[in-house]
Amino acid sequence: MKMNLFNRIEDGPRRTAAQAVTVVVLMGGLAWASVPFYDWFCRVTGFGGVTGVAEAGSDEILDKTVTVRFEASVERDMPWRFKPAQREMEVRIGETALAFYEATNTSDAPIAGSASYNVAPYDAGGFFEKIDCFCFEMQVLQPGETMQMPVNFYVDPAIVDDREGQYVHTITLGYTFHKAPLPEEEKQAALKAGAMTATPPVDRTRNQ
Repeated sequence: MKMNLFNRIEDGPRRTAAQAVTVVVLMGGLAWASVPFYDWFCRVTGFGGVTGVAEAGSDEILDKTVTVRFEASVERDMPWRFKPAQREMEVRIGETALAFYEATNTSDAPIAGSASYNVAPYDAGGFFEKIDCFCFEMQVLQPGETMQMPVNFYVDPAIVDDREGQYVHTITLGYTFHKAPLPEEEKQAALKAGAMTATPPVDRTRNQ
């Protein structure tokens, strides 16, 4: 009886550790999975500070302000330069703001990308409302092309009444671009462009 009790006590920490490892592995796998599935996971669990989507701006604008910081990164082997056009801005809570990110395709071929995002602290994610965002759609950049991409957003005034949100003074919005399959029409255009610029074969029978 004592041995069984001792084994049960030992099994508790082991089971907890195994569960923790499983969660870490699952999250890591999801982070590297397809962007749509990762976004779905974030929306269901709240992982990554998932934001809201609004059709219009807030009807209420407060005198209280919050600082919004912007971060950018690309996944490994993605041949893009990606950065925020501004590092941070101070906005009034409820006020509609417009920020820009800049991406450049440094390769010699068209590249498609989809952006995943996260908001920190996580408690602020539910109060960060996007009206329009480049992350809503896949982006395609031609070789050497640079694009300015907008994010139109506001911070919901309800944050000041939230138990945790009322203490948030700085919100960090980060995006990561992942390489995506090139749309078929872009593939065909790239192939056509490559064929037109290829060196024509030499007609060796002309001087014979």
